[in-house]
Amino acid sequence: KMLKLADSWVWDSWYAFDGEYHHAFYLRASRALGNPDRRHRNPYIGHAISKDLKNWEVLADAVAISESPAFDSWTTWTGSVVRDDDGLWWMFYTGTSREDGGDIQTVGAATSSDLMTWNKLSSEALVKADPQWYELLSPGFWHDQAWRDPWVFRTDDGLWHMYVTARANEGERFERGVVGHATSSDLRSWTVQPPLSETNSGFGQTEVFQVAVVDGVPTLLWCCGWRELSEESLEKYGAGGMFSVTGDSVLGPWDLSKATRFPHPSIYAARVVEHEGEWFMLGFRDMEDDKFVGELTDPIPVTSIPGVGLVPKQ
Repeated sequence: KMLKLADSWVWDSWYAFDGEYHHAFYLRASRALGNPDRRHRNPYIGHAISKDLKNWEVLADAVAISESPAFDSWTTWTGSVVRDDDGLWWMFYTGTSREDGGDIQTVGAATSSDLMTWNKLSSEALVKADPQWYELLSPGFWHDQAWRDPWVFRTDDGLWHMYVTARANEGERFERGVVGHATSSDLRSWTVQPPLSETNSGFGQTEVFQVAVVDGVPTLLWCCGWRELSEESLEKYGAGGMFSVTGDSVLGPWDLSKATRFPHPSIYAARVVEHEGEWFMLGFRDMEDDKFVGELTDPIPVTSIPGVGLVPKQ
């Protein structure tokens, strides 16, 4: 059965494959909150496993907030999972803290030997926005200090890269969404790098990045709600949702202004996952008929076309 929880809304998700099971990690919050908008400040990172991306078995939650003071004393938000050369799994995730009012996002990590029990690396963040290139909290101009949704991967030279939802420190209000970038040789010590995209993107925010070589094509995907699109982009795409572009390699170059919107009425914060040589998109169903759904879609077969991006596979 698709991932729908009777007691919780489910939204952003990310995946790891252990050789037998696909592990879904996802944000969840109790439906008893009443108003789904309250979910953002009351999340846990849930965990489920599946052999086919369709039938999910829900396991114990993976991560919860830390006691103050900590970078994640208020929320534990979206992340990604990688495995190092010693076989240790690393989950990088977003934190906000009660100590600073919860509007400054930073990235930390937890590790696990089995994907089940997670131990946080530190109560301190590992990576945060560098004002040399990135916008810091600017009350009245934008609602948060964006530095979230870390997507971590390694290139052939052995270097680890992190793509981050970030905003450049220059440009028009709804044009500042960029591919935030940091690098590391050991997953612990990170160096923030300049953005890998320009500011004239038409996106006020670029949430939940993922990069994958889909059917041989390096492809970047992200999401953006209609409220955070520039007027020009809203006219061009007609709605928010899932967007993608292709590049020469997993490091781009990325021109977000050439994005293609994925045709689906409500899918958001989606990922592409490879299963038995085929690629599938899974994300959560956002607003449908003016109501928040809060469950994951069944896997949607996709492929990527150079110069276009992700499209449904016919």
